[in-house]
Amino acid sequence: MILIAESGSTKCDWVLLDQQGRELDRWNTMGFNPYFHSSNFVAEVLSKTDGLNVWSDKITQTWFYGAGCSTPEMKAVIKSGLDRVFINADNHVDHDLNAAAYALYNGKPNIACILGTGSNSCFFDGHTVREEVPALAYILGDEGSASYIGKRLVADFLYKKLPPELYQDFERTYQPTKDEILDRVYKQPHANVYLASFGPFAGKHKEHPHIINIVREGIGKFIDIHVLCYPDAHDVEVNFVGSVAKAFEDIVREELTARSLHFGRVLAKPVNSLINYHINYIGVLQQL
Repeated sequence: MILIAESGSTKCDWVLLDQQGRELDRWNTMGFNPYFHSSNFVAEVLSKTDGLNVWSDKITQTWFYGAGCSTPEMKAVIKSGLDRVFINADNHVDHDLNAAAYALYNGKPNIACILGTGSNSCFFDGHTVREEVPALAYILGDEGSASYIGKRLVADFLYKKLPPELYQDFERTYQPTKDEILDRVYKQPHANVYLASFGPFAGKHKEHPHIINIVREGIGKFIDIHVLCYPDAHDVEVNFVGSVAKAFEDIVREELTARSLHFGRVLAKPVNSLINYHINYIGVLQQL
């Protein structure tokens, strides 16, 4: 049996397949990021995940794609946690950017983008995943992401720059205080996930001009930095995965069109297309 996992910083989708590629079960857990989570933590959470732990010793391959898994050292953190749970499996760990590239691939070179909790992009020609500029995470980068939008909302709230109707609803929804926000952002772990948790507020008010301006500015910056950096940007489709890209698909399309770029498609949950890529291109099921 093969287990495929696609993990952002907030959540992770797991799908279990049999030898014929038929789905046996699926689960949702928190997202695992090696910059924030240890091998012990990964193993502890997975061993307590109902249903998944029943299959743990029967799985022969796992393919985990996760945020932060971009270097051998970071991949090793996650792999060590998987090795402790899936003791009879050949456990593979790769970057979530590769998952986006594979899920969005339709046989033609394209630019694959992530707009979720964080943001990133790559060029994929069917053989090589290539990054032109690095992702700088939520403090220096993550343009257009949920953490970027959340950071803007929180700052505008504290600066009292939100329009009255947004300010009142934000206060009513979250009851935030300056001390609490600063503590969560500067002293507590997972500040990126905390900031991204305000993303649904933007989705709730997606027709409001203030929200539109924040989102449009962020997505525009993302395209300018992470899409136009590729020499072939105007010659291929630009595709997206992630909750922000799906929620604001119209703005994504408009900002691409304004730059004479070709909008392709958006996948809110790439795991299903990732399964198809494994079956059609990697052929791992035939190895079981």
